[in-house]
Amino acid sequence: MKDQTRRWEGDCPWKRVVLKLSGEALADATGENISGEVLKNLASEISAVREAHDVDIAIVVGGGNIWRGMSGSVGGMDRAQSDHMGMLATVINAIALQDALERAEVPTRVMTAIGMAQIAEPYIRRRAERHLDKGRVVIFAAGTGNPFFTTDTAAALRAAEIDADAVLKGTHSGIDGVYTSDPQSNPDAELLDEVSFLDVLSQELAVMDSAAIAVCKDNATPIVVFDLMTRGNLESILDGVAIGTLVK
Repeated sequence: MKDQTRRWEGDCPWKRVVLKLSGEALADATGENISGEVLKNLASEISAVREAHDVDIAIVVGGGNIWRGMSGSVGGMDRAQSDHMGMLATVINAIALQDALERAEVPTRVMTAIGMAQIAEPYIRRRAERHLDKGRVVIFAAGTGNPFFTTDTAAALRAAEIDADAVLKGTHSGIDGVYTSDPQSNPDAELLDEVSFLDVLSQELAVMDSAAIAVCKDNATPIVVFDLMTRGNLESILDGVAIGTLVK
């Protein structure tokens, strides 16, 4: 019987990827804090992917399970101050993820856009590329280092800087790609197999913020939106299986 599985062009299209994780994806059942079980499962999957594929993996992690800059701004806090708190939250998540990866025997480096030399390396593009060339997983923390920019934009920017072949945006809460509308409120929403950057912007589809989409569009960096919580999805994508939605 013919294999009907959708596949990307080529057997394994990408050799260097940026995996974008939201802070909420790392949260426990309350939607806050950090789940040790989630970290363990994620580290195990990344370890398996590295053993099965010759691929460089960089990670950009959010901090929404601890603090969201926009939420503080809505509450009356200065937006820049609130965003800097959010950047610090991403560093906490990055260190937790580093610990889980190293317990899974995955060599890892955390690099931050805000200087904190006692706990992480400063982000330097050439040093990051050197770590990746040596087979280390690099976790980029503290967003872009600037307020008013999301970690989605940081992922797009870092992908362009390290010449990544794609951004893999891992989702959670059962969302497995980009839909025509919110599938949690509209049962008739349709999953899109592929969508253009222009359609994402013009139709305001829930992929990443507009600044991140613009950076990826300008640098021709495709984005794959997929369900991170389903075991095996990450490896299948790097095997060439078309999972989720491809934005290009």
